[in-house]
Formats: sequence, structure tokens, C-alpha cells
Amino acid sequence: MSFIKLQAIARDSKMSEIEREEDFEEQCYEEEAVKRLPPWTKQITIRGIVASIAIGVIYSVVVMKLNLTTGLVPNLNVSAALLAFVLLRTWTNLLQKAGIVTTPFTRQENTIVQTCAVACYSIAVGGGFGSYLLGLNQKTYEQAGVETEGNVPGSYKEPGIGWMTSFLFGSSFVGLLALVPLRRIMVIDYKLAYPSGTATAVLINGFHTPEGDKMTKKQVNGFVKFFSLSFLWGFFQWLYSGGDQCGFSQFPTFGIKAWENSFYFDFSMTYVGAGMICSHLVNLSLLLGAVLSWGVMWPLIGDLKGKWFPSSLPESSMRSLNGYKVFISIALILGDGLYNFLKILLCTIRSIHERLKDENLSTHLENEKQPLNDPQRNEVFLRERIPIWVAFAGYTVFSVISIIVIPLMFSELKWYYVVIAYLLAPSLSFCNAYGAGLTDMNMAYNYGKVSLFVLASLAGKDSGVVAGLVGCGLIKSIVSISSDLMQDLKTSHLTLTSPRSMLLSQAIGTAIGCVVAPLSFFLFYTAFDVGNPDGEYKAPYAIIYRNMAILGVQGFSALPQHCLQLCYAFFGFAIMANFTRDLAPRRIARWVPLPMAMAVPFLVGAYFAIDMCVGSLVVFLWHKTNSQKARLMVPAVASGLICGDGLWILPSSILSLLRINPPMCMSFKSA
Repeated sequence: MSFIKLQAIARDSKMSEIEREEDFEEQCYEEEAVKRLPPWTKQITIRGIVASIAIGVIYSVVVMKLNLTTGLVPNLNVSAALLAFVLLRTWTNLLQKAGIVTTPFTRQENTIVQTCAVACYSIAVGGGFGSYLLGLNQKTYEQAGVETEGNVPGSYKEPGIGWMTSFLFGSSFVGLLALVPLRRIMVIDYKLAYPSGTATAVLINGFHTPEGDKMTKKQVNGFVKFFSLSFLWGFFQWLYSGGDQCGFSQFPTFGIKAWENSFYFDFSMTYVGAGMICSHLVNLSLLLGAVLSWGVMWPLIGDLKGKWFPSSLPESSMRSLNGYKVFISIALILGDGLYNFLKILLCTIRSIHERLKDENLSTHLENEKQPLNDPQRNEVFLRERIPIWVAFAGYTVFSVISIIVIPLMFSELKWYYVVIAYLLAPSLSFCNAYGAGLTDMNMAYNYGKVSLFVLASLAGKDSGVVAGLVGCGLIKSIVSISSDLMQDLKTSHLTLTSPRSMLLSQAIGTAIGCVVAPLSFFLFYTAFDVGNPDGEYKAPYAIIYRNMAILGVQGFSALPQHCLQLCYAFFGFAIMANFTRDLAPRRIARWVPLPMAMAVPFLVGAYFAIDMCVGSLVVFLWHKTNSQKARLMVPAVASGLICGDGLWILPSSILSLLRINPPMCMSFKSA
């Protein structure tokens, strides 16, 4: 027994010695990096902006497809950092082989490109193209029921590149400056984790070390291989989709009856890749929601046609089966959102209270375990100040522009509502950014939903729907962008990147996104039947958000028969599921489903949940066979699948606009 203890002590001391050597090597590397740190004006480069535009365009198209099909978009920050490294390292290597002298590719430039690209495609994610802005169009207005009280005639606005771009420019830049004066408090004093920002920084730092070259070469090769396969597979699928319900996307994998209830594998590499990035719990929650809704509830409620709702109504009416799909989804989303909103708010208040209660905060922070190189990072982070007057002046100027422009675009939203929103926005942004730093959960959509209900009820019957949808977009945009900026500033702190260059790159990416996102949207809107509940691009959250606004105006009288009782049940289920996951032992909590994920297939269908579970299965089997290789290659392979399939959308949309149809139709019928 004593011999085993001695072995353990020797092993532990050896490990401690190795860790000390690694820490010393890391410290030396960081000190050397600080010595050759480029000035902030050199960190933003022309080639970096070009790479950011290319990545931003690709991911804007990818996330727009996800927005308009399922509304579920995974976090692609790490993927964007990888793609930025691939593009710029390839570019510099090609120039060096051609004998052209070029400036070295640094991790600061890598960070800037990733930040700019993410800011660009984030506009496509959060700009409302699949939710509150699309909820304003005539098709969604008609789906909500022209006879529905509160859904007043004329309360719609058709999408247009001009007004959408103006709206985004008017609403997106305010959030950039809301929390800039608090950057030191959030990142250095409070040492908030910001897990997504930290993970991105760790990845970028790993790329730019001598040991990172071998790893990145494998990742680059994996990305290129699966990017090419995914792109070619998209082309191959297109050849057989020449008609309604044709091609691999309508492949009845589990039989015709299951296919009629949306249970089939549609061979979408986008969803398989997204499933590889999302956790197993998210994907299994999606599958559970699909089985519960399309496997059990909708067939049973459909059989009650003539009893619970008139048989003469079309299925798309909010007073028929579609009403149950929409409002039960809303109940799950609101229950999950309310619980997490209150939980994050309480965590934020408690954490701030504990810090204020500590009279000697600096001593408390010094006693915490810190990385050896924190002083260097702090010095770089604080060296180039962003003057407070710039933040205040910028916030005021952009707010005034928005207060003037937005009410001119939407007369239903009075100017004083916008003033109140911008007065409350900094405090809401702080709460959201602080909560995201603790939990990595950006609750901007929940702040937006609260403002939607409040403004819809305040504006009244005639203006409530439009005012609620537009006001939701304003609040959500400010709160989300300010939280994203704090995530990026955490990345800049860990990668020794200047906060000035980060803020400027975020602004450049936002400006690019305000132009690229509407163009990406219209690529789909003109080439495909967006908003068709029976088509591929259902845009489920558009009808959900419009009905939320109608509920805010009208109340529960908008619900079909017995729907309110079902909504109460699923709202309570969402609360209890979250409560159980937070309090139960981990072995139980890890199997409790996520209500927000369950809600999506209630309206969309089961097919994409099956695709994403296939992605989870691939990751699971890969970890079983070679866990080390899986950890290294899964992000690269998933990114390749998503980007290849997403890039194929560009030529397929152009072919559709040119009226060039696929040459064949592959379809199935019962024997």
C-alpha cells in the first residue's frame, strides 16, 4: 500500500513539474508575444477585411437558410475563427511561394477577422428576417387570420431591401457603444468567464503556437475535404429535385406513413453539421419534441376535427390545427424563456451583491487563482483606452438618428416609445451581458419578447401588432449586440488584441452585415417560397412572433378551443423541466429535455431533428473509436459540411432565378 502511495506521489510530483514547465513555456511565449505586439492600427488589414467579407457572406447565407427553415442556429464563432485561419494562412503561404514579401499573419489579425465576420453574419441571425421583420409581411398577416381581432387590415409591410437596410443601420449601431465604459469592470475586475469568447481565444491562441501547426494542418485538410463533398452532394441532390416533393429531401426513409408525418431523413449536410456542433441534449430534445407533436398530438387533435374546431376551416387557419401548433410552441418558448430570464437575473443580482458586499475587492481578486500571464494581458487590454466621451456621444448620436428614422418608417411605433427603449437599453444590456458572462446564455430574445408584449398592449388594437414587432427588434438588437461585444472583448483580452481594433472591427462587420443580410434574405425570398407552411422554407418564427403580438393586443380569446388548457400544461412543463435540470443530480439532470429545443419541431416537423440526431450519432461513434481525433476534427468537419451545403445555395438560387430547373424528379409512392 505504501509503495502505491509513493508511486502516486512521484507521479503527482512529475505531473506538477510538467505543468510548471508548460506554464513557464506559456509565460515565455506570452512575454515574447507582448514584445512583438503590432500597434492597433496595424491589426486591422485590407486582406483581413476582404477575408471577413468572404466569411461573413458565406455564413450569412448559411444562417439565413437555418433561420428560414427551422429558426435554430448553432454558435458558429469557433467555426468562423477556423475558417479565418484557413483563408489567411493559405493566402500568406501562396504569396511566400510566389516570392512576394508579406506581413506575418498574427493571432491579433485572426481575432479581428473572426470578430468582423461574426458581427457580419450576426445581423443575419438576429436581424429578424425569420421572426419579427418577416412577421410584418402580408403572407404572415394572412396566415394569422385576416378575421382575427387585433390582426387589423393593413397591419403589414412587405419586405424591401431599402427599408430593411435602413432599419438595420438605424437599430444595430446603438448597441455597440452601450457597455463600452464598463469593459474593464466586466472583463478584468469581475473576471466574467464568457465561455464562448474564451473558447474562441483558446482556439486562436492554439493556432498561433509552434505546436499548433500540425493540428491546424489536419483541421484544414478535414475542412476542405468535407466542404468539397458537401458542395458536390448539394449539386447531386439538385439534379433529382425537378418537381414538387421530389429528390432526396423527400426521401421516405422510414416508410410512406412516417413521411406523411414529416419523419424522414432529408440528407441535409447543413443539419448534420449543426447536429455535430450542438450538444446531444439539444438534438435529443428536438427528437422528443418531434415524436410528441407529430407522432402523437397532431394526429390525435386532427381526428377531433369537427369537435374541437370546425371541419370547414383550412388547416393553415389559426382556429384549426395550425393554431394548436403555433400557440403550444409559444407556450413552451415563453415558459423556458421566463424561467431562464428570472434565473439569470437572480444570478446577476446575487453575484453583484456579493461583490459589493466585499469591502476589499482587489484583495479578493488577487486571492483568486490567476494565469501567470494575466498582468501582461491586463496591461495590453488597458493600454489603449476608449474615451468615455466617445461612447456617450456615439450612443446619443445613434439613438437620436434611430428616434427620428424608425417612427418615420413605422408610424405605429411612436417616437416616445423609442426614447423610453433607449433610456432603458443600457441597464438591460448590462444585465444580459453580465448573465452571458456567467452562463454563456444570451437572453436578448427574451428581452425582446417582453418588450413585444408591453408595446403591443400599450399601442392598442390598431397599432399594437406592428409596434410590438418593431419594438421587439429594437430592444433585442441593442441587448444582443452589446453582449456579443463583451464576448469579443473577452477574446481580445486573452489573445492580446487591442480593444480599439476590436470595437472598430465590430463596427465594420456590423456595417457589412447591414448590407449583406438583406441581400442574403432576398436571395431566398425571390428564389424560393418563403413562409409557405407546407414548403421547405416555413420560417416558423415569423408566425410565432406575429401571434405573440396579437396575444399582447387581444389576449387569450385568440386561441382555438381547449388550446389554452394545453398551453398552460406545456408552459408548466417548461418551468418544471428547467427547475428539475437545475436542482436534480447531474446523472438525472443531463437527461432532462430542453423545452426551447422541443418547441421548434412542434411547428416545423421532425425531419431536421432526425438529421441533427444523425450528426450527434456520428460524434458519439467517433468519440468511441478515437476520442482524441474526434475532439480535434469534429469542429472542422462540421464546419466543412455546413459551409459546403450553404455555398451550394448561391448557384442553386441563381439557377432558380434564371428559370433553369433540375432535369429529373425522384419521387416515391405506396406499393
